[in-house]
Amino acid sequence: MPALRLDRPRRSALFMPASNPKALAKAREVDADVIILDLEDAVAPEQKEAAREAALRALYTGGFGHREVAVRVNGLDTEWGADDLEALARAGADALLVPKVSSPQDVLRYHEALSDAPSDLQLWAMIETAGSVLRLDAIASLARQTRLALWVIGPNDLARELRARPDAGRTFLQPFLSLAVAAARAHGLSILDGVCNEFKDMDIFRKEAEQGLMFGFDGKTLIHPAQIAPCNEVFSPSPVELEWAGRVIEAFAQPEHAGKGAIKLDGRMVELLHRDQAQSLLALARRIAARG
Repeated sequence: MPALRLDRPRRSALFMPASNPKALAKAREVDADVIILDLEDAVAPEQKEAAREAALRALYTGGFGHREVAVRVNGLDTEWGADDLEALARAGADALLVPKVSSPQDVLRYHEALSDAPSDLQLWAMIETAGSVLRLDAIASLARQTRLALWVIGPNDLARELRARPDAGRTFLQPFLSLAVAAARAHGLSILDGVCNEFKDMDIFRKEAEQGLMFGFDGKTLIHPAQIAPCNEVFSPSPVELEWAGRVIEAFAQPEHAGKGAIKLDGRMVELLHRDQAQSLLALARRIAARG
């Protein structure tokens, strides 16, 4: 199975409708870490086949630079899903994002459908159904035996299925977000927070992105280019965090601290787990800088 692309930051993942030529052109210019060419929710039924062809042309043309490129296909339970998978499996995308995964059997169906695809093609899954809420661990466990490499939370579809009434703090989602992150981490999956429908008030967007960071997400999916800059800022290590990380690593490297599991630094107790976190933070900063 393909290894997780941990060398590439995934702070911001912008959905762009493959049916929109201007959006496809813009995708090569924006500062998002990930571009998701959308064949599903953003495309009307009568435009599905044309959008697939447009996505194929975009992938074959290339020019996305540092950006990781995924395609959100239509589900296998639709009339377009099987053709999407067959056409796009060898088109050069980094990943295919599949919608409305509710059970381990769903993941296995997609994995089997991609059996002849290149070995480095990843399977990403939208976690956005009531069924998925009850089967998070079982679904995530398939990362060890399939192409499954990343989850994307779908808050709008989930709210619809649950008949929830979303508020600014995403109160109805919070238990689910915590459990989803826990399941993803337990099985080595990357995980992206869902979209924020607000793309004009960046204060609202930033608060939601900061909440996602607090829960432990790797990044956030976006619906508008205006959301990219604040999203990248939120999910990038701050200068204060990097300074602290450097000091933690330096402190543990001192001869007098050799073999110790915990030391004092600035009146605080820090443990080896904090050193590991510091190393991960610095590694992320290096990956972002290397992206250029």
